[in-house]
Amino acid sequence: MSEIMPLPPTMAFDSPEDERLHRKQRLAAAFRLFSKFGFDEGVAGHITARDPEKPDHFWVNPFGMHFGHISVSDLLLVNHEGTVVEGDRAVNVAAFAIHSQVHAVRPDVVAAAHAHSIYGKSWSSLGRLLDPITQDVCAFYDDHALFDDYTGVVIDTEEGKRIAHALEDNKAAILRNHGLLTVGHSVDEAAWWFITMERSCQAQLLAEAAGTPVLIDPEMARLTSGQVGSHMAGWFSFQPLFDRIVQEQPDLLD
Repeated sequence: MSEIMPLPPTMAFDSPEDERLHRKQRLAAAFRLFSKFGFDEGVAGHITARDPEKPDHFWVNPFGMHFGHISVSDLLLVNHEGTVVEGDRAVNVAAFAIHSQVHAVRPDVVAAAHAHSIYGKSWSSLGRLLDPITQDVCAFYDDHALFDDYTGVVIDTEEGKRIAHALEDNKAAILRNHGLLTVGHSVDEAAWWFITMERSCQAQLLAEAAGTPVLIDPEMARLTSGQVGSHMAGWFSFQPLFDRIVQEQPDLLD
């Protein structure tokens, strides 16, 4: 498979500036895609990317700016105290409370995505993990967690810590009565896991509305997870979407 699949550019940058620009371009593209897919809900939702030179800083969307309008130049750089150090708009307090703790607890995580998407928040109200009922959802087999609590809008970093610890070393978490949270070793990966997890929530809601889904047996689910749920698979799955959105909306790179 490696002979036909390009590798993620983990070591291909000549400078931190080049890597930073790459992450910001991917981040802006992810916001445009989230808008296109209807994952926006008022001012809710955020995707972050760790800065390659300052690992305790992350890039994030401005509070109150529509996902569909975000370009590279609009992104904010926020430090570990929640202060905007680059950019001229405010940061979403919930974005800082959740993402700062995820980035702190998980040094392997480059990016994290959270939004109030319709199927993700609907599924989250059930307080259940996803079942292995399709090939795609097997990406999350034994690799997603449930934050089985709800205490209102997350504005306190202590609540963010609880979410981060519930996530553990998984690629995703279902936040009960709230929505989905996904992470990755690249912006591409974190964004793709969110997109496919949202669709997996939709698929299970539809399947259970029609009847009782047949589960993939554990051995096959585990095998399939290795095929579709790797960091590489997550990164690669995002590439056609990135190409599409840049061609359709090239101003996102401004």
